[in-house]
Amino acid sequence: MSQKPLILVTNDDGINAPGIRFLIDVMKEIGEVVVVAPDSPQSAMGHAITINSTLSLEKIKNTEVPEYACSGTPVDCVKIALAEVLDRRPDLCVSGINHGSNSSINVIYSGTMSAAVEAGIEGIPAVGFSLLDFSWNADFTHTRPYVKKIAEQILAQGIQKGVVLNVNLPKENIKGIKVCRQAKASWEESFDKRLSPHGKEYYWLSGQFVNHDVGEDTDVYALENNYVSIVPVQFDLTAYHAIQPITNWDLKDVD
Repeated sequence: MSQKPLILVTNDDGINAPGIRFLIDVMKEIGEVVVVAPDSPQSAMGHAITINSTLSLEKIKNTEVPEYACSGTPVDCVKIALAEVLDRRPDLCVSGINHGSNSSINVIYSGTMSAAVEAGIEGIPAVGFSLLDFSWNADFTHTRPYVKKIAEQILAQGIQKGVVLNVNLPKENIKGIKVCRQAKASWEESFDKRLSPHGKEYYWLSGQFVNHDVGEDTDVYALENNYVSIVPVQFDLTAYHAIQPITNWDLKDVD
């Protein structure tokens, strides 16, 4: 009898977030599931790891699948899952479903995607799922067939080495799936300066997402038109096109 695929599930919103609970339920239909996720919200942690303090790992009791709550970041969760929890190499790592979009430049800050990237670095096919709804009570029901289909296709087809998938899901009324590029966008940020009751200044980061891209082949365009977007993301950050121009600089005879 063939062994079921082993699927590692993680996220950045925390092990109790509705998004990961839904994702676990979907993945149980596909394979053997093990969950290692943060014990508290770790949004926008990017690829941070814990090096200046200890990590704790608690096995959650009375769960249908093995679940572990980690005190660290999403990337810590993947690292400790591979090193200490799993008894064999996972066939797939799924991260999410994030409460809120991780399209365009948001992929840089996303703990959801960084967990997937960490798995990809280890040569494990990986995908991050995000829903265009920041509400804790978001409805994920309509995403089930799309999440399941994409995960099944990754297991069946594989992903090119050095690539992970960034999947963003519309809030409602999904029309289909589009394979896209990342939109060129940015955050116009500001800091709300306030004064504590003790007279100490503090700041709240705020900002507005601005899409500078008019292309119809981007993840932002797909979401705006109610399509699931799939963006292949590479974690080799080398700008190969810039190597040759820099080799022409005068870098000899440095005093």
